[in-house]
Amino acid sequence: MLVTYLEASRDLCETDSILFGAALAVCRIIGAKLSTAGRTTGQSAIPAWRTRIEERIAKARALIGRLICFRSGNTRPRIVSTVRMAFAGTNVSLSQPDIMQKLTESIDDLKQRIAA
Repeated sequence: MLVTYLEASRDLCETDSILFGAALAVCRIIGAKLSTAGRTTGQSAIPAWRTRIEERIAKARALIGRLICFRSGNTRPRIVSTVRMAFAGTNVSLSQPDIMQKLTESIDDLKQRIAA
């Protein structure tokens, strides 16, 4: 009976569900206890890779906001330190005459990364 369902499965998630259901049925028949910790009921859990990507996007958006604040003239210490950290490791100094161009390039780069 299991072979029929496995042959008809279309993707890995469906195959996983079929095998989990079969294992659950066997455990009920033989009276074994089965831990369902880590498995969600109803909806599937959010994959770790998706969570990491969403966190990177949130950080990039926050950085874009601070770079835009600095570009518009906000020189609060927290904003300035964030901008310095964003340009750390590059040859960009906040006192350079073309800093506004560098800020615009950095903002555009971050926006493209988010879009990708």
